[in-house]
Amino acid sequence: MPAPTQRLVDRHSLRLLKMDKNSSASSGLPPNNSNQKLVAEDYLENSTSNGNGIMHSASSGVLVDSSEIRINHGSARRKMSKQEILTVGVLCFVNLINYMDRFTIAGILEKIQAEFDIDNSKGGLLQTAFVVSYMVFAPLFGYLGDRYSRKYLMASGVGLWCLTTLLGSFMQSFEGFITFRALVGIGEASYSTIAPTIISDMFVDDRRSRMLAFFYFAIPVGSGMGYIVGSETEKIAKDWRWGLRVTPIMGLIAVLLILFLMTDPLRGESENSHLKPTSYKEDVIYLCKNPSFMLSTLGFTCVAFVTGALAWWGPKFIASGLKLQDGGSGTSEDDVSFKFGLITMISGIIGVPLGSIVAQKLRERNSRADPLVCAFGLLMSTPLLFAAAIMARYNDIVCFTLIFFGELFLNLNWSIVADILLYVVIPTRRSTAEAFQILLSHALGDAGSPYLIGLVSDGLSKSMSKDDGTADFNVTTMSPNNSTSDLVKFESLQYSLFITSFVEVFGGLFFLICAWYIIEDKLKTDRAIAGDELMNEGSEPTHYDADEPSSLN
Repeated sequence: MPAPTQRLVDRHSLRLLKMDKNSSASSGLPPNNSNQKLVAEDYLENSTSNGNGIMHSASSGVLVDSSEIRINHGSARRKMSKQEILTVGVLCFVNLINYMDRFTIAGILEKIQAEFDIDNSKGGLLQTAFVVSYMVFAPLFGYLGDRYSRKYLMASGVGLWCLTTLLGSFMQSFEGFITFRALVGIGEASYSTIAPTIISDMFVDDRRSRMLAFFYFAIPVGSGMGYIVGSETEKIAKDWRWGLRVTPIMGLIAVLLILFLMTDPLRGESENSHLKPTSYKEDVIYLCKNPSFMLSTLGFTCVAFVTGALAWWGPKFIASGLKLQDGGSGTSEDDVSFKFGLITMISGIIGVPLGSIVAQKLRERNSRADPLVCAFGLLMSTPLLFAAAIMARYNDIVCFTLIFFGELFLNLNWSIVADILLYVVIPTRRSTAEAFQILLSHALGDAGSPYLIGLVSDGLSKSMSKDDGTADFNVTTMSPNNSTSDLVKFESLQYSLFITSFVEVFGGLFFLICAWYIIEDKLKTDRAIAGDELMNEGSEPTHYDADEPSSLN
């Protein structure tokens, strides 16, 4: 009976044993009294011991010498270098102004609609045009990000975004304005596909999770600041166009920070991986065959749909509800945008890190914790946001409170979804995976949700006005002609926003199904990296294909 072949696997400095499937595990190594652990507990969740220090994983078929297991968490336990701190700081700053710019328009949407004389559907089309170009160019930058300098790709993309945002603020026609909003999406695509992979190449394990939480913490905070900056700048300058000229100045500073302070680590550096890039076709096939990646992406698509619709129409909807309340006739959308932005910021400040912390704690007990926390967040958010839409007409304090908790639960997802992607996809395909996730989540998510909600709202308002026999009203400026038209305007937008509740439930189901596959897919990725390291350490030549993780069995 052949003796087992012993090889060093250095992702976590593991010592794995590859044995012939016909070999008996009992014919292996002599007993060893070492107490050192070899692999993380979740990898051994379904493992059994043969009494000689050999652990066998039923799910993977991998034989592991438990006496030789040594997890090297040096990269996770060592202090962060000054360069790493600066890099994470720069990435977070750019992400912050990225989302500030994205939602500045939502804070001044009523002013833009009045200026260009457009209805709700065209108002939603402004965001859709941006997101469509964003998702179309994401795969290109994902491909480039896996192969070329990420620092220069990001700097050039942020520069393009600043220029197009600034030029768009001077457009006098709706056609010119929407064209430049679409061009902004190209610049943002270069950044969003690349930044998380840089973090993954600097950190592993819980430190990576914490850095991702810090990075994605900037999304709801930046979004909230966008509402505030847009509405308050318009109020001060008496011109909504100045609201769009704040972030380009900050973007110019970001370009300089990227070029002179940020580092671009080697791909897979934190995991000691030396995997080489493969063809784009192979990358896409690999991702499509990865259940955890696809299901978490579909779940995140539902998150994007809901956040896109709520962020775009939330302030306008709440303002219309307040006008139906006693004494609410003087309510300004600028005031509502400020409050809505503040709530979005606070819910993000609490929700994003809370989701990461809860997931890290629960992983110690349940290896499927990440997708389960995401599912919990979506399913808890559903009734809260639904109730908020109901209460907007009756009590603004209750409405804002429900929105706060609904967004808090929704924000649990951001950093966890990014973490899932990074540990179920091998390093050389992560930028492509980020791009693929952006493409799918925006194509089926927030690319269409603002336009869809606006389109449904316009259709319902016309139908309800005819059914009630009310006078026509101006859906372009949303200015009330009488109390009945105020009610029609409110209810049409309310009914269209109810669509988001159904989408949230589907998102929760996708994450629940993802939990079924997550352990197996994480192990496959670790083993693919491990197989690469075996060859780089000079052991006997064996082919380990990332698409065929079972080659380690």
